[in-house]
Amino acid sequence: MSTTETGSMKALTLRLQDELFAIEAGSVREILDLVPITEVPNASPFVSGLINVRGRVVPLADLRVMFGMDRPEPDEDTRIVVMEVDIDGEPTVAGILADKVHDVTDIEAASIEEAPRVGMRWRPEFIRGIGKRNGGFIIIPDLGRIFETQGARTASPAASEERSAT
Repeated sequence: MSTTETGSMKALTLRLQDELFAIEAGSVREILDLVPITEVPNASPFVSGLINVRGRVVPLADLRVMFGMDRPEPDEDTRIVVMEVDIDGEPTVAGILADKVHDVTDIEAASIEEAPRVGMRWRPEFIRGIGKRNGGFIIIPDLGRIFETQGARTASPAASEERSAT
């Protein structure tokens, strides 16, 4: 987690269902209104579609799948956060769906704690930390690990087919 000299993390806060999440603002490229999504046949539910971002094909992920949340139909608050995420050491552009995007804020490093191993409905290895702000909690997901895990799962069959074809 990168923090500034003041010991805080500049983060974009967004809502998934009734939970507040924060992603590093420095990794965010842009925030889009909902755009047409091209469904990918036989893709994982986590990254089931592609979007066109300024002529570039960008995978669209749904973090709600990773965190076992319901996936309501998009509404007027739904946004796509286009960001750069490090996957296996490679910077990769990807989009994530957000039920609502709030604001960019500073989360004090001292207020960020490790995710508890007990009582969480999410897999702790996908959580970098839990921040506190205004009496509430902000979940800070480990996007690199989430995308690496899912990329390995979804790429394996295709990669093995490619190897057997050569």
